[in-house]
Amino acid sequence: MRAAKLLTEGMKQADVARAVGCRPSSVARWKEVIKKHGVEGLRAKPASGRPPRLFEGQKKKLVKILLRGPKASGYSTDLWTCPRVAEVVMRHFGVGYTAGHTWRVLHSLGFSCQKPERQARERDDEAVEDWRRRRWPHIKKGPQNRS
Repeated sequence: MRAAKLLTEGMKQADVARAVGCRPSSVARWKEVIKKHGVEGLRAKPASGRPPRLFEGQKKKLVKILLRGPKASGYSTDLWTCPRVAEVVMRHFGVGYTAGHTWRVLHSLGFSCQKPERQARERDDEAVEDWRRRRWPHIKKGPQNRS
């Protein structure tokens, strides 16, 4: 933008190049853009990229589906996996994603990878808590006397 200001003030291209520390060919290119589109033509433009295959409304609906849980979508366990989410996206929206890209979509929606805690089916939480309260203090080593 500094170069554009200098060019519009009538400064020569070579002098502008020296003043802003670039090559004269860049200044010549900028001068052409200014001539065609004005100074606004030099403003940075965001790269558009490929349009998303799920629209905002569909993404909001997907979040609601995911928050209801996998069992509500017909799965036998209460655990979402990327292949399962990809199936749900295909079933509801007709959009096919790979498991890897499904992860990117989930991450963009604010979801994170979480691993379920493993616990034995036979686990008795009351017995575990009782053991921690009564037995563990007797087993645990106390501070050693250092003289």
